[in-house]
Order: sequence, then structure tokens, then C-alpha cells
Amino acid sequence: MPERPSIYETEHEDFRRTARTFLEREVVPHHEQWEKDGLIDRDVWRKAGRAGLLGFEVPEEYDGPGIRDFRYHMVLTEEIARVAATGLGFALHNDITVPYLVALADDEQKARWLPGTVSGDIVTAIAMTEPGAGSDLQGIRTTAVDKGDHYVLNGSKTFITNGIHSDLVIVVARTDPDAGAHGISLLVVEEGMAGFTRGRNLDKLGLKAQDTAELSFDDVEVPKANLLGEEGQGFVYLMQNLPQERVSIATIAIAAIEHVLDLTLDYVKSREAFGKPIGTFQNTRFVLAEMATEAYVARTFVNHCVELLNEGKVDTALASMAKWWTTELQKKIVDQGLQMHGGYGYMLEYPIAKAYADTRIQTIYGGTTEIQKEIIGRFLGL
Repeated sequence: MPERPSIYETEHEDFRRTARTFLEREVVPHHEQWEKDGLIDRDVWRKAGRAGLLGFEVPEEYDGPGIRDFRYHMVLTEEIARVAATGLGFALHNDITVPYLVALADDEQKARWLPGTVSGDIVTAIAMTEPGAGSDLQGIRTTAVDKGDHYVLNGSKTFITNGIHSDLVIVVARTDPDAGAHGISLLVVEEGMAGFTRGRNLDKLGLKAQDTAELSFDDVEVPKANLLGEEGQGFVYLMQNLPQERVSIATIAIAAIEHVLDLTLDYVKSREAFGKPIGTFQNTRFVLAEMATEAYVARTFVNHCVELLNEGKVDTALASMAKWWTTELQKKIVDQGLQMHGGYGYMLEYPIAKAYADTRIQTIYGGTTEIQKEIIGRFLGL
């Protein structure tokens, strides 16, 4: 099989060894139990912090490495996919929420929050989705009323990744109910604030060990010092950061695609039917040939997007293309891989079955496939 396209340098492969060692020691032996528990161990975050796996973008003055190179994020994603450690919410923390804090927090906020995001003492989440508003961010109903030196926050959020363990939640709320998109702001809610409560850890089809929660805000007094960026600019900030989120999801997709391709190749070479390995049958060879080709194309595309992201050149349309196409391909390839496993593919003891369940959310969160196509269509002038 052709060597997979790579954009990595020596330092990235060195980091890969660090990530792989950490996962094999601190995650793999426990992940099956975490799946049964429906929640990872909170202390794994602090262990990840000590291993240097958190807060890549955080400047050195706030105890971070100050690395603005998304290839490190991608390497960690690949290593997590390799061991199917889907309970870890590191991608949400590293790729999405911490960059908001690095870009928007003032000096006092950075000093207060950023060191903890690197050490793992502060787990972050971002609360956008509501029971009645998902992909349509302008439809949110959570409100924050200005009371002088603080806001009074009311509302509820759902499907919040890291919602159970989070110590800091970036909440998307309406500070001006009559200003449409210009009335949305970002408020940082911290653990222990009165009126901030967590609902149940949601029982999902896949990603069983990843904590995903409902959050409620009942007259939560959020100090003005916890306003992230400028009031009324929340929607703009979301639009600026969503491209990186969608490229991040694309990196998860290609990592999963390659993992499933490897699983399937190993299986068809060892599984026999009619006296010979099933990989020798023409249909199997043709299906695997298609899977390998599509994986190569996807890897090339995602690598290109990551290079552009590092240069600050990924626009909304390209990120949407990457997000919808790679995640839909992930669904297709995982389904094909399961089919190649036959009846064993339906057994949860086989990694392909877990991959099948974990994959399904990929075309939904971060904006559904349909929303991504709508965005691209608008950029085409339609």
C-alpha cells in the first residue's frame, strides 16, 4: 500500500512517542472500565497535563508551550484513535475551547485560567447547543441580563462535551434580546458559581466513556470580569473559531478512517472462508482497494487543510467541505469495515463494532452535514 501522505517533521514524531507512551500507560488499561462507568477518571486530565498533552497554544508566560502548530493536535488525535480512546475530551479542550481563551481573554483572565488548562487542573467546555437550538446559533434562548457589575444568567444547554468534569464553561448567551446576532456574548461560568448545576451524564449511542452533560443556569451571577471578549461580539467570535473546530473534526475522521482500514486489512488476511483468507476474494480486494484509495484522498485533503490552518488561510467554506466530506466518508468506510468482519463485526468485543457506534456522531456535532452544505452553497453565491 502506498505510504500515507505526511506533513510531519522529527519533532512531531517525537511528540507522537510521548503521546503513545502516555496512552498505553494511563488510558488503555482503564478505558474499558470507563466505558462501563460512562465516564473517564478525572485524574487522567492532570496526568495528561504532566505529560505535556494539554494547552499547546498557551503562551510560555502562562506555563504553556506556546506552540501554534496544529500538527501536534493532529498527532494526538491519531494516537487516541489508534487505541480507540474515545472517552478522552482532549480535542474539545485543546482544539476548541483553549484557543478561545488564548485569543479573547484579557491579561487578568489569562493569568487566572490558562495555567490550569495546561496542567489539567482546569477542564474546559463550551456551551452552545440548547434543547431547542442546535446548528442555528442565532436561535439560542439563554439570557444574560446586565446588572451593573455582573450578569444574571438563565437558561439550559445540552450535549455539552466535558460537561461533567468541566471547571470552566464558555457559555453562549443573549445579552441583548433585540439585537439578533449582535446581541450574543460569551460568558465564562466557573465551577461553584451559585445556580450553576449539571444534569445527568447523557446515555449515548457511542462515545460511552466521554462525559456529555446537560447544564442549567438559574440566576447565576457572572461577574463582568468573566465576560470573554467584547459584549455583543459572541457570534462573530464563534464564526471566527468554527473553522478550526471543523478542521479538528476532520482530523478525527481521517484518524478513524485509517484505524478502521488497518483493522479490516488485518482481519481479512487472517479470517478464512472456503479454505482461504477472505482477503483473497475479488470482492474483498475491490472493497479494500476503494477504502484505501478514499483514505489516501482524505488524508491528502486533511493535511492540506491543516497546513492552511497553520498559515491562517482556512476559510469557512473550506472548513465546511472538510468537515462534511471526511465525516460522511468515515461513516461509509466504517460500515464497509464492519461488513467485511461479518457476524463478528456486530459483536461489541470487536473494535470495529465500537468504531461503528462512535462514528455516528461525527456528521452531527460541529454543525450537521446539511448545515455544512448550506454554508458552502452560500459561498457559491446560491
